[in-house]
Amino acid sequence: MSGEGSDDMNNSVFIPFSEARRLKPDAEDVYVIAVARPGRMEEATDQITDLLRVRRKVALEQPNNFGMATVSSISDQFRAISIGVAIIMVVLSSIGLVVGGIGVMNIMLVSVTERTREIGIRRAMGARRRDILWQFLVEAMTMTGVGGLIGLMLGWFTTLLINLLIPSYVPVWAPASGLVASIGIGLIFGLWPALKAARLNPIEALRYE
Repeated sequence: MSGEGSDDMNNSVFIPFSEARRLKPDAEDVYVIAVARPGRMEEATDQITDLLRVRRKVALEQPNNFGMATVSSISDQFRAISIGVAIIMVVLSSIGLVVGGIGVMNIMLVSVTERTREIGIRRAMGARRRDILWQFLVEAMTMTGVGGLIGLMLGWFTTLLINLLIPSYVPVWAPASGLVASIGIGLIFGLWPALKAARLNPIEALRYE
């Protein structure tokens, strides 16, 4: 029977099970902790299962009316939950990245349209297609990179607030990966507008009103 304090031996009282049942007759959940010898976990699990079925008078054809968990089973459950949460987060993040990328692409397409004469002037002065291509790619990556930095600052501030309540830790690779992903979105979704700008005919671009 544990006290209200921290979970250590100084806050625990050990009494016979029969006495605990007398003091708490309405208790519905009873937890029994067993320690197996090294390398004999499966044997101990089978022995405990057989013993509980006999003590609880469970018929041979009936399923167990009690639950049992080992450290490995708890770890497997936690791992399964963590993987599920990670998959959901990846899906939601991917949707957000695609939506943001489409927004970046639309902005860059509008920018190409509004700067058609500028592109024509640059081409007339000797700028090559790849110069135009990299100009708009760098602009797109800069825009998404700045957005990524703002997101990292907000995340860092949020982590500081959470750290005031519970200890928290953010690995170095997480913000670095986020920044790389932000710049990558600008590179991927800015490629089409950049190609469109690079393929403009300089003469037609100079005539554009």
